[in-house]
Amino acid sequence: MRATSASVFALVLLGAAAPSVAQEPPPRIGPLAFDFHITVPNFPTENVLLAQSRGLQISQLPGSGLGIQTSAHVYVLKVKVVTVGLGAEFAASRARKVPDTAQTTTTTPTTPTTTTPLSTEERFSTFSPQLSLNFGTGHGWSYLSGGIGLSNWALVPDGAEISAADSESLRTLNYGGGARWFAKKHLAFSFDVRFYRVHAGSLFEGQSVAAPPATLMIIGAGISVK
Repeated sequence: MRATSASVFALVLLGAAAPSVAQEPPPRIGPLAFDFHITVPNFPTENVLLAQSRGLQISQLPGSGLGIQTSAHVYVLKVKVVTVGLGAEFAASRARKVPDTAQTTTTTPTTPTTTTPLSTEERFSTFSPQLSLNFGTGHGWSYLSGGIGLSNWALVPDGAEISAADSESLRTLNYGGGARWFAKKHLAFSFDVRFYRVHAGSLFEGQSVAAPPATLMIIGAGISVK
């Protein structure tokens, strides 16, 4: 009888404890998160002025490539359903274009000349502080974020030297969003879609036109750690 009573008492305790566990609030977002992403940049391919700023043909603009993106964020304030975060991001991308067709130009009225444009490499790197608005819980959350930083955008044909336009630091606005899903307590799958609005470049000696303002989209996916 005593054993039976003890068993009933234990079951009552377990029954009382179960709702308590179930009712525990989910963990808060943060307090820190670090992202490590492999990215696919979508370099513009129809920007005639960008090609002309480097003395290139539009067919030499590379398009898509590969890159990396890393960021760190600290979550400092929660206002109702929104958690405010502060952080910084670094991203670097590269693409290459090998022209697959020759182009014919005319040097004299009667003498056409066939040439093959040089292969071209395009590189983009940027660093920026960021402000983020985050929605969700510590088990997973989505966010919108943006910041203003500096970028370097190089577009160099094979065999050419790096020009002043390729080395210039350009003010850049970035904005976008993404999400993190924590399958484990400290490890998550994450993705980010971001747009970089790059300020117009300066007109350097030897250029026919300056690099125009341009927007680059970068999609990244990888892991987050908190």
